[in-house]
Amino acid sequence: MTSVGQRLFILIMVFAVLCALVVSCTRGRVSEREPIHLNPNMDSQEKYKAQSEGTFFDNGSAMRMPVEGTVARGELHEDPVYFTGKDASGNFVEQQPEPVTMQSLKRGRERYDIYCAPCHGRLGNGRGIMVQYKLPPPPTFHVDSLRARPDGRIFDVITNGIRNMPSYRHQIPVKDRWAIIGYIRALQYSQNAEPGNLPKHILDSLKRGGQL
Repeated sequence: MTSVGQRLFILIMVFAVLCALVVSCTRGRVSEREPIHLNPNMDSQEKYKAQSEGTFFDNGSAMRMPVEGTVARGELHEDPVYFTGKDASGNFVEQQPEPVTMQSLKRGRERYDIYCAPCHGRLGNGRGIMVQYKLPPPPTFHVDSLRARPDGRIFDVITNGIRNMPSYRHQIPVKDRWAIIGYIRALQYSQNAEPGNLPKHILDSLKRGGQL
């Protein structure tokens, strides 16, 4: 190695050692200054938080009421029957506006088992698991008064609650509420069906089995 090469090598090693010393001396030291933020991305912008006090408006509130007449996206409820269960006169509709299909019944059963069965029971007899924990039992669906209750009234109860039952307007979408009502009607029919209402092949099978 030539003398020039040796001197260059020594300079590089000295520079590396100095860099290591600088890094080791600054690592872990406490500073009162804010860290360098190369790309702020509006992270530190001035803003008001929800429900906070503000100084811009005369009433001292940072939040504003919606402009009168405006409707939030997804909140345009043009069909009162579908969204309230009531007709133009304010009376509960007898039958739901959604068509009852096998698919809607399956969906209604799924939602019923999640939200309703813990109190009302899988059969709708008011013997859900919550009753075992000293919760007052809800009425059974299998009485004449509830079988005759309009679909719109049941929708209103699911939406707004009644007595010990809370509102489920935020947990259960409107379409699912109607699906649950369809399934409740199927439960009522299943527990109150007469032999004459059964299809002939099922009736014949029960007779052959000695169950009728």
